[in-house]
Amino acid sequence: MAKKQVLLIAGLLVLALSSASETRLLRQPAVSDNHIAFAYGGNIWITDLYGGEAKRLTSFQGVESNPKFSPDGRWIAFSAQFAGSTDVYVISVDGNEMKRLTWHPGADIVRGWSPDGRVVFTSGRESAPIGYPKFFSVGFDDGLPEALPIPRGYRGGYSPDGMHFAYELVRPSDEEWRNYRGGQNRPVWVLNMEDYSLYELPQENNSRNQYPVWLGKTIYFLSDRDYTMNLYGYDMINSTLRQLTFYSDYDIKYLSSGGGLLVYEYGGGIYRYDPSRDVSDKLVVSVSGDFPWAMPGWKNVGSSVTNGSLSPSGVRAVFEARGDIFTVPAEKGDWRNLTGSSGVRERFPVWAPSGEKIAWFSDESGDYRLIIGSQDGLEKPREIELPEPNFIYTPAWSPDSKYILYTDANLKLWLVEVESGNVRLIDQDRFIHPQRTMDPVWSPDSRWIAYAKRLTN
Repeated sequence: MAKKQVLLIAGLLVLALSSASETRLLRQPAVSDNHIAFAYGGNIWITDLYGGEAKRLTSFQGVESNPKFSPDGRWIAFSAQFAGSTDVYVISVDGNEMKRLTWHPGADIVRGWSPDGRVVFTSGRESAPIGYPKFFSVGFDDGLPEALPIPRGYRGGYSPDGMHFAYELVRPSDEEWRNYRGGQNRPVWVLNMEDYSLYELPQENNSRNQYPVWLGKTIYFLSDRDYTMNLYGYDMINSTLRQLTFYSDYDIKYLSSGGGLLVYEYGGGIYRYDPSRDVSDKLVVSVSGDFPWAMPGWKNVGSSVTNGSLSPSGVRAVFEARGDIFTVPAEKGDWRNLTGSSGVRERFPVWAPSGEKIAWFSDESGDYRLIIGSQDGLEKPREIELPEPNFIYTPAWSPDSKYILYTDANLKLWLVEVESGNVRLIDQDRFIHPQRTMDPVWSPDSRWIAYAKRLTN
């Protein structure tokens, strides 16, 4: 019994240490028979199929992105800014050899590989004045890239036998426009590469359909037809569609295939989906390095200033910069940091018409809360918990300084009574749109609120 207890404690310690060392915000995963590659901090990293400690393959102050494994798993193609423009590069999985494949001043974005070992990428190099993306391929020892026989396309890839190509036609104007139902939404297209006949995958509810990838005769893709971006699989043999994940909190953000597996990004982590088991496993990945950008240091925030609000007297103004709240004099005096909160994001400061208080929103608790502090920063700020914590937009004080309005990411308009801390719902827009605000404004007597709301027409 004692031995079992020791083993149980040891197992719990290992689990705790694994959880503690997990790195989040891992992006754009790719998978092969033996490895998983991903982007993090603007670099390309690699780990094994079960996660663990990751190895950094690139280290440069520019951005490296979109890693994709070659069919034999020996190389990773990716896009990088090593020479200023975004071009296609390949690197061996051990990191010992790297080669540049494109030299165009426009952005060349890696999308995958052809079955015969050519890198497939998109570029707007053949259209003007707007560079509409089109598919190209380039080999290790080629001269110029060759255009694929597809007039226009954004993301996609070859079937394992090279006979078909599944792709998205249109580049979305806003990748994060959740539940968009406009004219940019198209079904996934499947092109026969011999006779160029076109087949459309089923589309429901005018959904957005993204990241088509292949495993055998099945096309996997992401779709928000249930109002959350989830994973679907379409069997090309039986013409059947099946939903494979049922998330509702967050959207799946990326999808890639290889080695008989799928990998995707969800909630800042990497998940591995095994079709043979119909199961998604979350990977615990640890990323370690020097990370000089995370070290304490003095920063010039002048170029990062956003969301300003003028004091009633016009003598000072309040701004948000690099996650802190600052007040700055118009002419004479010193700047003040009202928050000084490392690791916390303080947002959307607004100066009360009375001149004494400044309100802003802080995620120090893990969810955004309303903070009300003195304009001189000498008193401890007051915190008001919000009923439905969410991302916040366009806060507005009432002219009598008794109330604050704000809109959240669900386009709900809320009213906060400052003295009591009570928060109540005023209205909600029925249609999600990228601006994420109802632009509330107060009447001069603080009795009325005007705001914009989209109607059914």
